[in-house]
Formats: sequence, structure tokens, C-alpha cells
Amino acid sequence: MKPEHQVVEALGQFLIQTHYYASPAPRGTVILVNGSLATMAAFAQTVRFLQPHFNVVLFDEPYSGESKHYNANQRPITKEQEAGILLELIAHFGADHMLSFSWGGASALLALAKRPPTMRKAVVMAFSPLINRAMRSYLETGINLLLNCERRKLGMLLNETIGEHLPSLVKRYNFRHIISLHEHEYQQMAFHVSQILTQDTRCYLTGSADIKVPLLFVNGDLDRYTCPEDARHFSRHVRHCEYATVTGAGHFLDMENKDAWTQTRDAVLDFMTDREWRAEHTDNEVLAPLRLTGANRHKLGLV
Repeated sequence: MKPEHQVVEALGQFLIQTHYYASPAPRGTVILVNGSLATMAAFAQTVRFLQPHFNVVLFDEPYSGESKHYNANQRPITKEQEAGILLELIAHFGADHMLSFSWGGASALLALAKRPPTMRKAVVMAFSPLINRAMRSYLETGINLLLNCERRKLGMLLNETIGEHLPSLVKRYNFRHIISLHEHEYQQMAFHVSQILTQDTRCYLTGSADIKVPLLFVNGDLDRYTCPEDARHFSRHVRHCEYATVTGAGHFLDMENKDAWTQTRDAVLDFMTDREWRAEHTDNEVLAPLRLTGANRHKLGLV
């Protein structure tokens, strides 16, 4: 099913391109939050298992994807601004579930700490409250490449580190996406990385104790950068936590292989719906191949 497209004004200064996938039998509305440098196209596999059961809202940040040509992008925006945009989109679409990926977890947690009234549950994928040795090395190398717009080196770095378990086809499109980004997108990512390296994780854990809704943290057992053991430290900050580990998967979980997609689907839908209902409605679901043609082939974004 093709999505409905809508441009939504946020914070009185940004225009946000959104895609809305209506479900044939919705049990709610879930909004998806991209990782850094990512676009809506990165959630192609996730939409496939969510849309049969939920209305799905995707959006691009002001500086990326289909939103960037609507905005001046003269200076980086903060995680607090990203959280504010997310809160306004939640209100606009009446979203009652949220799913974030990778660094999208930072703005997701900040937004959830504001207790949006419609929100019932949230899933945080491939994220950790700790900056471990592998992640710090990746970020310290990456920030220099970002500041100097070393496009090809940055594309290679992403595929060799957090993208190490991606299929070769996805790696190729990821590389093409990274080297095609505008300079302001590199500066935006460098801004966030600088904050992370200097403030550790305080910038997105502040206020997490105020989150009221249940959270599910999903991590891959092969992920050296946001590993399951580190993710469990969220229990120190968030009241209602559950955890799921996807075996045979790295940082990109449902994008990496069919079994990882199935495990991710089961963990997310088990959490978002009651298990008996989900078992009755997902028996015939199959993983369709990721179609990297036309409009979405150059805008994956996987960070």
C-alpha cells in the first residue's frame, strides 16, 4: 500500500515530510524515529511487519531526506528540538506507540520523558545508555571524517563497523547514500557526535525517570556497539523496561537477514499486542525482499 504524504509544520520553524501508512485493521498508530543520517526508507522492512496491524507514521528530520529541501538548514538542530518535533508529530497523528532506531533513541527518550498523553508503549532498537570502547572508537574516527566531509571514507567506515553484518547489496546502497549527502548533513551528525563524546549519555538520559510508559529495548547479540548487556543498564534510569535479544544479528537487526527480521517482528509485536492475538494474525506473514529501486534506492541511511 502506498503511503499518504503530508508536510507538517513543527516548532513554528520547520517543515517535516511525513508518510502515513494506513492499516487495514489498526490496533493503534506507531510513529518511527530514524537514526542519524537515516531517512524513512531505512524502515522499509520494519513497516512490512507493522503495517498489517498498526497505522504507521514515518518522517524525515528537517535536515535530511524529503524534508531537507523545505528547510534552510543553516545551523544544526539539537536533540531537544528533535524531541519537540517528535512530540508535535505524535500529537498531530494521535500516535499511541513509538519505535526508534539507533541514535533516534536519544530524541525518543527525551520526548517520552515529557509524557505525551496518547502514548502507551515504546520500542527502542539498537541503542544503549553506555558509550563502550567500540562505539567510542567509531565515533572518534567518524567525527573527523564528518567535519572534513570525507565522503568515501565515511561510507566505508559505516559499512565496516556498525554495518558489518549487513548484506552486501544493502552495504552498496548505504555507501551510495552516505557519499551523496549534503554538507550540512555531515555537520549535523558531527554536532550530535560532539555532544555525545563530551557529555557521555547525560544528554538523553536526563529525565528518563519521568517516563511512564513501558519500554522494550531490542538489541542484536552480534552488535559490538550497542550490545544487549549495555542496554540493560537502562533499568537504572527507566521504570518499566523489557529486553529482547535478536540472535545472529548485529546493529541493524531486521535489515540483516530473514531470521533476524522474524525475531525482531515477534519481539516487537509481542510487546505491542497481546501474544494470543498476535499468534492468530501473523502465521501467514512472510518477509518480502527489500526493493531498492526507483525512489528509495539512494536514500536508505543506516546510522
